[in-house]
Amino acid sequence: MNTQYSIEQLEVKANEIRQDIIKMLLAAGSGHSGGPLGMADIFTALYFRVLKHDPKNPSWEDRDRLILSNGHIAPVRYVAMAYAGYFPKTELSTFRQINSRIEGHPSYKRLPGVETSSGPLGEGLSEACGFAFAARLDGHQTDYHIWCLTSDGEHEEGMTWEAAMFAAKYRLNNLTVIIDRNNIQIDGNTEDIMPLEPLREKYESFGWHVIEMNGHDMREIISTLEEAKAVQEKPTCIIAHTIPGKGVSFMEQKYEWHGITPNREQAEQALRELRARA
Repeated sequence: MNTQYSIEQLEVKANEIRQDIIKMLLAAGSGHSGGPLGMADIFTALYFRVLKHDPKNPSWEDRDRLILSNGHIAPVRYVAMAYAGYFPKTELSTFRQINSRIEGHPSYKRLPGVETSSGPLGEGLSEACGFAFAARLDGHQTDYHIWCLTSDGEHEEGMTWEAAMFAAKYRLNNLTVIIDRNNIQIDGNTEDIMPLEPLREKYESFGWHVIEMNGHDMREIISTLEEAKAVQEKPTCIIAHTIPGKGVSFMEQKYEWHGITPNREQAEQALRELRARA
């Protein structure tokens, strides 16, 4: 699936995805708000323009693999997958409910199209390196691409940097990591808790090709993702500058909205704001 939606159509779809994220969180009464809203544009670009995938055949051997390391932003992935046709949109209302397939953090055993279970932060890049290296060993390095979505906060985990060394050593050019650089984590600003800068220079010193992008400019997102696929000599790191809570005025840039959900009144206000942007 690689439907050529126009930039304008993708922007509309991202807005609709944000609205369904709010509805999901309200129905569940728990979950994360800031990150999912902030990553809606990137997930829209991936699922409806860039990823090589087939919702009708989620185990297709030549599909791109999308590894979600920061599993707490699962709502945005679930909504994008439902819109793409992996499961009925009506199932979104079961988020975090007993026996639901769409759990608080994704489980590959429960939902077709999910490559790995995620939750403990810092593990995703190591898993993605395994997928990318296995593709080389199996002779499929040019058949599909590995995309790894990570948070900036989880770069405080040592395992992430071990994986960065591994990917550079083996020149895993079929691997792209996208860092959600929204500058927040559950307890505050990343640069106050454990400074990450200079983040770009760190990845470059490890031997990666690094690109920075505006994570809310659809045209720039698509061109950057396509550029990453074309890099042949080394793995690629995309630092995506995003606004947590994007589209909802009282959530934007507020670390307090990292891990909480809106109440009914707040959800109604959020939906009014998002609809006004349509």
